[in-house]
Amino acid sequence: MTVTESPAVRVEGLAKRYRGTVALDGLTMTVGRGEVFGFLGPNGAGKTTAVKLLLGLARATSGRGEVLGAPLGDRRIRRRIGYLPELFRYQPWLRANEVVALHCELARLPRTEWRREIDDSLGLVGLADRAGDTVGTFSKGMQQRLGLGLALIGRPELVILDEPTSALDPVGRTDVRSIIRTVRDRGAAVFLNSHLLTEVERVCDRIAIVDHGRVRAEGRLDDVLGEPAVRVRVTGIDAALLRALGAFGPVRQDGDWVLIEPLDPERVPEVVAAIVAAGGRIHDVDSGRASLESRFLALLSREPAGAGEAARDDASPASPAP
Repeated sequence: MTVTESPAVRVEGLAKRYRGTVALDGLTMTVGRGEVFGFLGPNGAGKTTAVKLLLGLARATSGRGEVLGAPLGDRRIRRRIGYLPELFRYQPWLRANEVVALHCELARLPRTEWRREIDDSLGLVGLADRAGDTVGTFSKGMQQRLGLGLALIGRPELVILDEPTSALDPVGRTDVRSIIRTVRDRGAAVFLNSHLLTEVERVCDRIAIVDHGRVRAEGRLDDVLGEPAVRVRVTGIDAALLRALGAFGPVRQDGDWVLIEPLDPERVPEVVAAIVAAGGRIHDVDSGRASLESRFLALLSREPAGAGEAARDDASPASPAP
């Protein structure tokens, strides 16, 4: 496999120990180029340590990995990576365009490219009209936008974002999702570390849920959350009704509940009509799939899965096991 064909990130059995503390324990994951990858986990799960290893700011105790086709820690790769840390601060007396110029110099970009980089960076994050204003006059959300713009200097092939929407209002979060998609469409991989699960659900192509340094689930959202399904609580269930529902997909009965999975949500009204036509009486309808939050909590055993999710886990052999 050539460098250009390799994934943006690939790690196998990555471990990191600090004296007696195990920060990572056999982390294995792959991030493809041109995808948005959500990296999720509770505090202390090893997310920050993983980011440090990807950036070459720490060395693994064991395991191996590559970033953009080069071994972890290869310093030549760093200029091809954009990074927005969770906590950052810029000199309040500098203007926004001066902050970008400073980072162009730190990135060793040719001076002939600075003007284009400043305009592109600030324009992409909606700060073009504030380019000449000092950072000290910026709100926290505007500084967050500036940090995101700095992470995109030089069109990096991998962008690592640590809580990029934490300081933004709903409009700002929508804008950041649009920016992330733009970066992805350019062909870059975006590694998104966030605790805002609804944001992750809206923008990520694939996710990994990590706890105690290990990946508990990884894949497309459909793989992790399960396929869309419908559960209907019905009285009057008989063989004829079950046969009628079989036309919509695999059917499972659990007492008064009937589960059909997978099922396109658009067909729920048809299912309801078929049950009524077959003489069944409907008492409750639960359509959709598990939310990322409920799946996250269930995998981490922070609270039991809801009835709907438990049924989906039992019925779908493809659902990832804790």
